[in-house]
Amino acid sequence: IKAKGGGEPPAVLKHKLEADFGSVEAAKKELATAATSQFGSGWVWLVKDGDKLKVVKTPNAEVPFTANMQPLLNIDVWEHAYYLDYQNKRADYVNAVLDKLLNWEFALQNMG
Repeated sequence: IKAKGGGEPPAVLKHKLEADFGSVEAAKKELATAATSQFGSGWVWLVKDGDKLKVVKTPNAEVPFTANMQPLLNIDVWEHAYYLDYQNKRADYVNAVLDKLLNWEFALQNMG
């Protein structure tokens, strides 16, 4: 089975994103802002923090588990993730991930 990325999140996740961010687009915008503003290497995460979904970023090898947040999905913003295809254009890479690669089904499964 080939994983399908991008597109619309499943209904349950879509409603949760709308409740916590206002819209799916607002959640994606927050992910993009966090990813493009992460200084140096790191990660951007969509996490479940208690009953809320939120976006957090972590530098280097830090993970949200240590702050008792449940990761649902992430965007790798280490340079090795995008340099061969995007050179220093991190924003182009982030937009491609958001539009074509995010696996919303996986995020829903991680919500538990």
